[in-house]
Amino acid sequence: MRKGISRFIREPRTIILIILVMISLAAISTLGIPQGLDLKGGSIIQIQLEKPVDPATMNTITSVLDKRLNIFGVKDVKVRASGNQNVIIEIAGVKPEEVARIVGSPGKFEAKIDNKTVLTGADIVSVQSPIIRGNQWEVPFRISPDGAKRFAEAAEGKAGAPVDMYLDDRLITSPEISPDVAAGKPVTDVAITGAESTRESAELKAKEVETLLKSGSLPVKVKIVGVSSVSAELGGEFTKGAIIAGLIAIIAIIIILIARYRTPVLVLPIFFTTLAELILILGVAAIIRWNIDLAAIAGILAAIGTGVDDQIIITDEVLGEEKVKRRRRMFRIREAFFIIFASAGTLIAAMLPLAYVGFSRGATGIGMLAGFAFTTVLGVLIGVFITRPVYAKFMEYIIG
Repeated sequence: MRKGISRFIREPRTIILIILVMISLAAISTLGIPQGLDLKGGSIIQIQLEKPVDPATMNTITSVLDKRLNIFGVKDVKVRASGNQNVIIEIAGVKPEEVARIVGSPGKFEAKIDNKTVLTGADIVSVQSPIIRGNQWEVPFRISPDGAKRFAEAAEGKAGAPVDMYLDDRLITSPEISPDVAAGKPVTDVAITGAESTRESAELKAKEVETLLKSGSLPVKVKIVGVSSVSAELGGEFTKGAIIAGLIAIIAIIIILIARYRTPVLVLPIFFTTLAELILILGVAAIIRWNIDLAAIAGILAAIGTGVDDQIIITDEVLGEEKVKRRRRMFRIREAFFIIFASAGTLIAAMLPLAYVGFSRGATGIGMLAGFAFTTVLGVLIGVFITRPVYAKFMEYIIG
């Protein structure tokens, strides 16, 4: 037994597995396991574009929306394309209604004199922080010299005339043209002003205007077609339920294995091999920042279940060699691995279409299949190439 243990520990595959488990534990403890919104709580906003767009335009849209949310102060946010006409936004720590107007607005700015556009968002160079006085708000910004010159030419001789400032075709304010500007003197410092019923509403409105001016306009019109939220408390319940389900599954597996083999010597290696697979999967998720949500947990359980099946095949083969030497054996360990690889290949082939559909559709609905498919494939690959060969060596050296 001692000789077998010594040979097993010196096996290169065993050493590699131990190193990878240590790296995974370090990654989990330092980086943490990224959790999906259904576990940590948050909201998903689905945005639909007025028409399908090409990849370059979609990149512009997602970049502008991400910039808007960061400017607005939303820290935990993910913006990604879903096909060529939809965008999925995941946010945490903020109510969806607070950012709905930010992400659902094109952000088109125009300043008009006599109903003629003299300034657009492209003329804005910088935007200063809002100024709040009671329920009055003001958002100062600076325009380019060319824009200032064009504005002065349009305003010349029109002292006291209104300058209608629009944001997304909605009139925000109409300041009067000053005598200096009416005399043809270019002015680069401009401001949008307004008033709300309360100071809190004024602060929110000023922040909204500031965000839209800073981030720029979207190349197409957008609309919000769906909002779904999961509270942090409900996310905690989901996490607790997933842990309980996992523990029940482990206990059931142990009971079945003890009933089959009637010795813990065979049960413990299977348990520790399964635990190593789980640690490696979570370690990879921590390193690549892959969100672990309910769909991903289902994929992990599927991969672990497949792993237990494969370990039973290996165990039966080793016991068959030892106990039934005179009988003609159906499988050897190499032939058992042929079955394992064939099964893994079939499972991966079945998961790839789900992963493709999921990634192309985003994070909701059928798109949740991406998390299930990815974690299942990841778990199967880790098991087939790392943990199950080590388990086979253990059975060969210790049990065989």
